[in-house]
Amino acid sequence: MAHPAVLTDLVAQYEALEALRAQEGVPEAQQRLDDVVRNLCVATGAQDIEAALVLARQQLRDERARSGTLVAG
Repeated sequence: MAHPAVLTDLVAQYEALEALRAQEGVPEAQQRLDDVVRNLCVATGAQDIEAALVLARQQLRDERARSGTLVAG
C-alpha cells in the first residue's frame, strides 16, 4: 500500500478531476484523470477505480484510527 499522504493526494486529485471533466469536458482533464486512476489502482492493487477508491479510503480511515489510538494511548 502507498503512503497515506500519497493516497490522500491521489484521491483528492481524482475527485477534483472527475468534477472538472464532468463540468467542462476538458480533454487534458481526462488524460490527467486516466493517469490518476492508473496510479490509484497500482497504489492499492485494485483492478478498477471503484475498488481502488474503497481501498484507499479504508486505508486512510485505518491510518487515522491508528494515529488517534497512538496519540490517545
